[in-house]
Amino acid sequence: MEAAVRTSGLRRVYARRRRDDVVALDDLSLTVDQNEIHGLLGPNGAGKTTLVKILSTVLLPSAGSASVLGHDVVSATRDVRALVGLVLGGDRGLYDRLTARRNLLFWGALYKLDARTVRDRSGALLERVGLADRADDPVERFSRGMRQRLHLARGLLHEPRLLFLDEPTSGLDPVAAAAFRRLVLDLRDEGRTFLLATHDMDEATALCDRVTLIDRGRMLLTGEPAKAGRFLGDRECVDYTDPDPALAEAVAVLPGVTDVERRDGAPGQWRVHTADRDGTRRVLAWLVDRDVLSARRGRPTLEEVYLRAVGDRGMRV
Repeated sequence: MEAAVRTSGLRRVYARRRRDDVVALDDLSLTVDQNEIHGLLGPNGAGKTTLVKILSTVLLPSAGSASVLGHDVVSATRDVRALVGLVLGGDRGLYDRLTARRNLLFWGALYKLDARTVRDRSGALLERVGLADRADDPVERFSRGMRQRLHLARGLLHEPRLLFLDEPTSGLDPVAAAAFRRLVLDLRDEGRTFLLATHDMDEATALCDRVTLIDRGRMLLTGEPAKAGRFLGDRECVDYTDPDPALAEAVAVLPGVTDVERRDGAPGQWRVHTADRDGTRRVLAWLVDRDVLSARRGRPTLEEVYLRAVGDRGMRV
């Protein structure tokens, strides 16, 4: 089966007058399988948006190659555009004074779909995303969650096989975000592929079949979210519960312990990062000897892998 996305040695350089050029993508080789939700992770300025722009034929690569479902993004632009859909979120791509239905009719005309097809698909999509009863209301009256669902309907209007999602649940309440994710999973099961750019590690873990972490235009890792901890080698974790901070200070100086951090949630929850399995066994035995009964072995989460791979930059891009 042809890959949904394939890049090889992809490079994009932005030239700047009187300043050094900016390398947005640097020898990036990536494969996204069909019928996959693939997460694209990375800090601001990592190259995620540049990659999506190249794959959607908005931007030309400086070097290397990229293809969508076997069609080269440079030599087969028209074919690629018929296969992809963009769900950018926010206010981009929607017209507040138009109704939801008229927004879709407008975009259908841009896709050069005939009037009857646009009308039928618009009605079906508005029903599917739960906006049928608000189809004739101006978009300016819509909540953030309703706008996101309308964005998804717009992206599906020309029946693309590959969709690019950019922070699709940002700003949504938990109920709306969960409903949006379920809809994406249903669409994946129907044969569509998603490339999801997100900063939400919990969302990536719950939704994505695989993730790719890029930074400064280079790939750092790619694989299943649950196995991302392998990027850190033999490092493991021990989670335990105890209200005494002095115990955590004592654990921190044990051989094989790299650091100890307080976990969010219930009071007294701690996570111990160890350098290897021997360190993990040593910590577990030490805790049991001190009558700590709630302790278990674990692997680094996707968020922890992200933070350790990217590093602590604070607000810097």
